[in-house]
Amino acid sequence: MLPAMKVIALSIAVVAAMAQAASNRPPTRNVGTMSDLMVKIIYPTSDALFYIESRTPKTDAEWAALEGQALMLAESANLLMMPGRARDQKQWMADAKLMLDAGAAAVAAAKDKNVETISALSDQLLESCTSCHRHYRPNYGKPKPPGE
Repeated sequence: MLPAMKVIALSIAVVAAMAQAASNRPPTRNVGTMSDLMVKIIYPTSDALFYIESRTPKTDAEWAALEGQALMLAESANLLMMPGRARDQKQWMADAKLMLDAGAAAVAAAKDKNVETISALSDQLLESCTSCHRHYRPNYGKPKPPGE
């Protein structure tokens, strides 16, 4: 077979494999808006981590609840990276990955009941939030005009 024919045959095989993989994925759809995710899931779960030193869990049930909030935050980062939500494949994905990593580390720290580790993750989590908002929220960080 000629080299060009081999490249074409390989390209066709790769495209066919990708099409097959895409058709095997379970169907997903966005149920809530970006605002719903932020206001109803991401803000409350991130606040639980940001305020860990003043709202430290005292019982096993409270630690389990905090672990669940950290898990929701980490999984929300996955939701942000889904097709139909991701605004681009560069900055958006980098910011969401930073949130995912911070959330996953917070899950492990909550399992260990480690307040210091959760507190130390605040900077990473805050950076993922502020970077994303700077890039994708119009007027983020700018003062509101008088009268608004």
